[in-house]
Amino acid sequence: MKPWVAYSLVRIGLFAAIFAALFIAGVEAWLSAVIGAIVSLCVSYLFFGRLRDAVARDIVARRARPPGDADTAAEDL
Repeated sequence: MKPWVAYSLVRIGLFAAIFAALFIAGVEAWLSAVIGAIVSLCVSYLFFGRLRDAVARDIVARRARPPGDADTAAEDL
């Protein structure tokens, strides 16, 4: 599995779990979403550094590859 897919799934799953728990506990939906987003950001920053680093390495590797041909390079401009 590509690193960005794994990292995205972990972040979305974490947000969904926090949102659902707060919503079931009776917190309003908009507040549950805000708290879920903030908490999932903090937890992923603290505990998922390896995944984040793998995503960064994948991005660097993709940017370092030369373009396929002149036509593809011209379309990217």
